[in-house]
Amino acid sequence: MEQLQDTETNKKAIRARKRIEDIKGFYQHLFAYCLFSPFMIFINYKTYWEYKWFWFPILGWGLGVAIHAFTIFVHKGNFGRDWEERKIEEIMRKEENKWD
Repeated sequence: MEQLQDTETNKKAIRARKRIEDIKGFYQHLFAYCLFSPFMIFINYKTYWEYKWFWFPILGWGLGVAIHAFTIFVHKGNFGRDWEERKIEEIMRKEENKWD
């Protein structure tokens, strides 16, 4: 029984580390976006200010940052994991009962 609890604790620790890495990745993405945007505006200002082309990369990358934030903070990266875990536990219980 202790081994089962240790395994569950290890799984939770692995999931927590993965979640932290995902959050760090998002903030790195956001930081790069915040540095990139003014740089693009500056380049556009220095080259040809009459045509505002900087909106295209800023909006495109901004959409990517928004989607990244959505997957990290709204869905928490758990696309179907709860269902998978419940199904695995159900199958394991059936197999245990089968051998009794």
